Amino acid sequence: MADIATRVYNHKWKIDPIVRSLIDTDFYKLLMCQSVFRNKPDTTVAFSLINRTKSIRLADLVDEGELREQLDHVRGLSLTRGESTWLRGNTFYGKRQMFRPDFMEWFEGLRLPPYHLEKRDGQYELTFEGRWPEVMMWEIPALAVLMELRSRAVLKDMGRFELQVLYARAMTRVWEKIDRMRGVKGLRIADFGTRRRHSFLWQDWCVQAMSEGLGNLDRGGAFTGTSNCLIAQRRDIEAIGTNAHELPMVYAALADSDEALRQAPYRVLADWQEEHDGNLRIILPDTYGTAGFLEHAPDWLAGWTGIRIDSGDPAEGVETAIRWWQSRGEDPRKKLVIFSDGLDVDKILELQARFVGRVKVSFGWGTLLTNDFRGLVAGDGLAPFSLVCKAVSANGRPTVKLSDNPAKAMGPADQVARYKRVFGVGEQTAQEVLV
Repeated sequence: MADIATRVYNHKWKIDPIVRSLIDTDFYKLLMCQSVFRNKPDTTVAFSLINRTKSIRLADLVDEGELREQLDHVRGLSLTRGESTWLRGNTFYGKRQMFRPDFMEWFEGLRLPPYHLEKRDGQYELTFEGRWPEVMMWEIPALAVLMELRSRAVLKDMGRFELQVLYARAMTRVWEKIDRMRGVKGLRIADFGTRRRHSFLWQDWCVQAMSEGLGNLDRGGAFTGTSNCLIAQRRDIEAIGTNAHELPMVYAALADSDEALRQAPYRVLADWQEEHDGNLRIILPDTYGTAGFLEHAPDWLAGWTGIRIDSGDPAEGVETAIRWWQSRGEDPRKKLVIFSDGLDVDKILELQARFVGRVKVSFGWGTLLTNDFRGLVAGDGLAPFSLVCKAVSANGRPTVKLSDNPAKAMGPADQVARYKRVFGVGEQTAQEVLV
């Protein structure tokens, strides 16, 4: 196991690039990339970095030269022979050859397209534009680079012993969280922390701690795996993930009428259904409001395996889903619910206790697993913050996200109003966005 404090003390070593592989990314990005490669390969999409926490002035903290060096390093990455063999031959979600030969041949030749970087008002404006299958692969590495450079900036003047104490305290915090979850009946939990992690080494440590502390699922434990493909490969554990808001946002932007817009989220899942079955058939309903999505959903979606709750009041979201399944003649006890929004131990235990036995409960634990250094340095300089990299246009048309939490909404005001009208979104209650 790496001595993290010593490696951080020497963090300029070339042994520690922030992103060290094209598969140092979330599994769902690869699944979505294959779907896009098959269905929308020539769509031009632009992505943009969005810092929701304006008080964190990234351009004042992070050196532009270091940022460019790390981004240029990412552009030089390509799939290794071992990584290709793992993707081609491994079993994911019980299925061999999840990734098709034509996709793998394309992926083996992929180099990420150019980026555009500017400073404005204390923030970095970082954008990527190109063919959708290529440019979408920037999202996770871009976030990982900015998050870790911010961590490095805060830690750069710390001495070796100060760093040892810092990481000892952070390790103790993670282990105490894990200890509280031991023995919880029916608990199923995965690491979803790549995009806003403190660092790669820290995420890897957290995954190993989860594996030892909770036990892996295949050995009767509660830990189901990690979203990070590189860590999954290296630690021989399950790679976890399905799909994200990016798909319906782009499909919706491409719609030529209000009716086509209304059907866009279901068109996404129809395309997905042609490729995947089992636990990959998970509905993410909140892009344009969960209640309206379920109310107008075609009957075939009720037969899908489950649902992911990623915004709004999580308990309310599940109660809505349970009523929907019951109205469609489905047994909620056979359905999988994945919670993935702003989780920490108290909320995990609360939701587990409320819904165990009513649905199959699972958790994707993100930032507060892999980046909880709150209160551990002066001025709380390592507190996590909300940084996202989103698709902002498709073929020149702006994208829109409404969400069940209006604080996460994005898009031009006139288009947000149009989408609310088309999808019948009424009054919403804003909730604080921590991560």
